Amino acid sequence: MDAFRIDGKKAVVTGGGSGLGLAIAKVFTKAGADVTIIGRNEEKLKAARQETGGNCTYKAFDVTRLQDIPALVEETGAADILVNCAGIHLKKWALDVTDGEFAGVLNTHVMSVFALCREYGKLMTERKSGSIILISSMTAVMGMKQVVAYTTAKSAILGLQRSLVAELSADGVRVNTIAPGWIDTPMLHKAIEADAPRKAKILDRIPTHTFGDPEDIGYAALYLSSPAGKYVNGVFLPVDAGAAEAF
Repeated sequence: MDAFRIDGKKAVVTGGGSGLGLAIAKVFTKAGADVTIIGRNEEKLKAARQETGGNCTYKAFDVTRLQDIPALVEETGAADILVNCAGIHLKKWALDVTDGEFAGVLNTHVMSVFALCREYGKLMTERKSGSIILISSMTAVMGMKQVVAYTTAKSAILGLQRSLVAELSADGVRVNTIAPGWIDTPMLHKAIEADAPRKAKILDRIPTHTFGDPEDIGYAALYLSSPAGKYVNGVFLPVDAGAAEAF
């Protein structure tokens, strides 16, 4: 099972203070990586660092501060693995979404991801090695109501992946995308708490009728970043128990 070890590798995980980002950080530290988690809330990051139980540091930083991302990368140094997991959500009917709200979601999910990939990618290509993981969503492949900005952003991730694969692969950098399904996270609970009919509807759309665990995304990220996934590049990987296929 050594092919799934990433001992000594340096991983940067944005949105690492909670949810999927934290789960990925926990899996990575258990697999031997030195992990830096990035997020806006320092208290959450401190707690998350303890929860990983491994070699983990944190940096409080808002990824939407695009102009400061080069300095962030210079401070954290080169990374072997970059996971772009920071995100926000906006539940609103399309005709009610303002230009500012739409731009805010795109800034978090697309603009910051591109800037991080660009800056860490420069160092990866110099070293002729690296793994970049993007986080998309089922909304990139199926239509859902009240998530127009999120859907647009997560669909754009696929275009970003294609271009990065075409440009970075020759220099040893692999780029893959994970599309999580309905995962048991605080964000999901916020969306369905006190809404039993919605919860039942969601479960009915999942062939297994179960929510995923955050670690399911962590294990997928580990595979794509480890020697076991060294020939996997440009993949869009749904981790959704078949929900997208059954749509």
